[in-house]
Amino acid sequence: MSTIAFIGLGIMGSPMAVHLAHAGHQVVGYNLTPDRTAPLVEAGGTAAESIAKAVTGADVIAVMVPDSPDVQDVLTGEGGVFDNAPADALIIDFSSIRPDVTSALAQEARSRGFRIIDAPVSGGQAGAENRALSIMVGGSAEDVESARPILDVVGSTVVHVGPNGSGQTVKAANQLIVAGNIQVLAEAIVFLEAYGVDMRAAVEVLGGGLAGSAVLKQKAQKMLDRSFEPGFRIDLHHKDLGIVGSAAREAGVVTPMGALLAQLMASARANGDGGLDHSALFRGVEQLSGKASR
Repeated sequence: MSTIAFIGLGIMGSPMAVHLAHAGHQVVGYNLTPDRTAPLVEAGGTAAESIAKAVTGADVIAVMVPDSPDVQDVLTGEGGVFDNAPADALIIDFSSIRPDVTSALAQEARSRGFRIIDAPVSGGQAGAENRALSIMVGGSAEDVESARPILDVVGSTVVHVGPNGSGQTVKAANQLIVAGNIQVLAEAIVFLEAYGVDMRAAVEVLGGGLAGSAVLKQKAQKMLDRSFEPGFRIDLHHKDLGIVGSAAREAGVVTPMGALLAQLMASARANGDGGLDHSALFRGVEQLSGKASR
């Protein structure tokens, strides 16, 4: 069993840290909002007052924070991981950030005697709570293997996809696909409702054919119920589509659908829906169709 410092106990990080504690690891959690450490403490973990205190003596440092600047601050900032973690500690970045930032941080980590992998996750709050995350991992084969006992606790699908930064690149592609599926599902539901179709039956039959998907299974009912409690917020998906756009530009490839989806996600944020689940793209389709009631 490892001593794990877990930095970032939000919607995703909290249940992940709890699972690690239940698995027998000694987990020390830190969050900017201290009350977020309560579930971990109840699960047998402990709370730290700072990143520096959390990482002291840790074998593994797990990071799950919202964006590239947050990861940079956690790792390289004053009082951060690089200045306080033990030599040869293994850093697992579960955050979804820019691949180029990940690669640069990995280079600095190695120069300072740390091991590091990027391990962004897919599956949302439900996946985190049910230990059913899909984890796309970038890093050396040796470091990924060292992290397996941790990754296997929180994920059901763990795949090494290449060197540092590769996990973030695959996650960006994942977010492009998910956003596209959510948008077309929203359009399909608004279309079907306009014709008075039995929606329960429609969703059932669509799910059994080629149109079936994890997105349809997890998000259709939220749209039908107009219930958008966040499992993965529009704000975060907006950030991820920005990563897709910038990375695609750097690679010299075009993502026209990605550009449209980024604009639709930005529109949802502008209309005050940034804190809702990304299935709330549905509200934008209703609004464009003249059927919205905000």
